[in-house]
Amino acid sequence: MLLMPRKVKHRKVHRGGWPKGTTTAGARVSFGSFGLKALETGLISARQIESARRAMTRSIHRGGKVWIRVFPDKPMTKKGEQTPMGKGKGSVDHYVAKVTAGRMLFELDGIPRELAMEAMRLASHKLAIKTKFVDRHGTE
Repeated sequence: MLLMPRKVKHRKVHRGGWPKGTTTAGARVSFGSFGLKALETGLISARQIESARRAMTRSIHRGGKVWIRVFPDKPMTKKGEQTPMGKGKGSVDHYVAKVTAGRMLFELDGIPRELAMEAMRLASHKLAIKTKFVDRHGTE
C-alpha cells in the first residue's frame, strides 16, 4: 500500500526551491541500530519508498523492525497524454518526499550487522538518490 496523506490543505502545490547544504533534523539513527542515510538532495516517490521497504523486509525474512523516516506529502501533478500547452495545471498524479542530503531514510533493528547491510544495499537500489549505510555508533 502506497504512502499518501489522508487530507491535504491544498490539493496542488508549487514545486518550490531546494535548500542548500545538509539537513539538521532527522540526520542521525534515533530508533534502530542501523540506518540508510541520503547523500544528496532529491525527490523520492511513494512507490520508491514502498519498493525499498519491501526489498528490506524480504531480505531480513520478516525479522527485526523497520522504521520509515520519510513521508511523501508533496503532490506532483501530470497532464494527460497529447494535451496541448495551456489549459491550467494537471491533476495530482503521485506524492513525493522532499529529501535533503544527510537525512535518515530508513532504520533497522533486531538483526545482525551483515544482514542489515545487505538489506539496506537492496533498498538503496530502489531509490533515486545516492545513500550510505550507517549504524548508531557513527561507523559506516
